[in-house]
Amino acid sequence: IVVYGTSLTEGGAWVSGLKEILDRRFPGQVKLTNSAKAAQWSGWGLENLEERVIAFAPDAVFLEFAINDSYLPYQTSVTKCDENLNALIDRVHAANKNCEILLMTMNPPVREHLEIRPLIEQYYQVYRDTARKRGLLLIDHYPVWRRILDENPAEFNRLIPDGIHPSDEGSTKLTLA
Repeated sequence: IVVYGTSLTEGGAWVSGLKEILDRRFPGQVKLTNSAKAAQWSGWGLENLEERVIAFAPDAVFLEFAINDSYLPYQTSVTKCDENLNALIDRVHAANKNCEILLMTMNPPVREHLEIRPLIEQYYQVYRDTARKRGLLLIDHYPVWRRILDENPAEFNRLIPDGIHPSDEGSTKLTLA
């Protein structure tokens, strides 16, 4: 398994939590590689796909780039996000047509992080639509995080203290739920 995305994956405690779950359930049978990189987007993902994903010949790949595709300074339109996501999927499947691809939406950014990601919901919708159209698995964390933000902002702020990166507790509690 290769996980590939942004800082929400590279530094997300959910990745080590997933590894622990897999190790308990399938001792010695699963190798999990975290190929994510903080501050990156799907354009970087395409440029580095061969060495950071395909070289591992994964049976499954988790993709998570929407939060940084929506980052205004990267100038990645919703259309370009869609094109890049589909290119990532196509290239992974060209290398291994049986590779399971799981698309992920993550938490909403807040405060200054939302100001520079004002269209985040549209980018997450690209992942939902792509999963549906292509028959891929979708792990849609956004609605759960959104409900916490709407119903209990203090709890949301406790779990995502910097406004974008979940704490280890928030990452494992919600991403692995």
